[in-house]
Amino acid sequence: MENCQTISGRSDFEQAATKVSMVSVIGNLLLSAFKAIAGILAHSGAMVSDAVHSASDVLSSIIVIIGVRLSARASDDDHPYGHERFECVAAIVLAVILFITGLFIGIGALEDITGGNYQELAVPGVLSLVAAAVSIVCKEGMYWYTRAYAKKYDSGALMADAWHHRSDALSSVGALIGIAGARMGYPVLDPAASLVICLFIVKAAYDIFKDAIQKMVDHSCDRQTEEALRACAGRQEGVLRVDMLHTRVFGNKIYVDIEICADGEQSLAQGHLIAERVHDAIEKEFPKVKHIMVHVNPDCPENCPETA
Repeated sequence: MENCQTISGRSDFEQAATKVSMVSVIGNLLLSAFKAIAGILAHSGAMVSDAVHSASDVLSSIIVIIGVRLSARASDDDHPYGHERFECVAAIVLAVILFITGLFIGIGALEDITGGNYQELAVPGVLSLVAAAVSIVCKEGMYWYTRAYAKKYDSGALMADAWHHRSDALSSVGALIGIAGARMGYPVLDPAASLVICLFIVKAAYDIFKDAIQKMVDHSCDRQTEEALRACAGRQEGVLRVDMLHTRVFGNKIYVDIEICADGEQSLAQGHLIAERVHDAIEKEFPKVKHIMVHVNPDCPENCPETA
């Protein structure tokens, strides 16, 4: 059964993630509308494309909201270990969207570079430069805002959404360079900058996808965390040693199976009390630990040898 601390933490994360995502939705809608109007009035195809990119981020934020709400659902008979991996699924979907976005930017840039018809491109107006600058500032701000919450709650979905904001900021940087270059007589700078941006976006998509996949499969915690768990258990009254410790990461939560050794002359009730001390201490010291199974071995070296 999940404790109140876990439920409270999950509720806090769900509320924070929903708030961050709603800020992203509103911000992207306003920004995409502004960039679309500026692009049309200033005759800038790059800015219109950038507006479409910002509009696509609305879908990303909606996916985050859905993924977080599903992952925050309580355990049930069909999912006794909870639903945290739904957030990993959301992060994977966002990584794919990010990769496709970067791929299309790269393909378009290559077509423009290899086409060679630079003089046929229309010279954009000053308004498109202003729109690009505003977009860079806004999207970079949204990146750091979302990233702060992603770090706080160790959320892969929010981190993916944060990088989606940065990809839009980088896209606007490319648009700014391209528009400025076109106005100065060097239109080739637009696709060249877009090609570089494509590489940044694809790399970010790969990192997000890799992190989500690692959280989808059962793997142990890092050695430092496991050593800290061992030390925490070993400090509790009545624990003679830690015989075995197994951990596995489930979404952004940790599951712990631990065997401790206690005085074999004690009663069953005393052994249970020691196990409760270990359980409560680990739960308090490590907020990411969702479930702990503590087994008590009697102090019989031949029956419960100490293991590394």
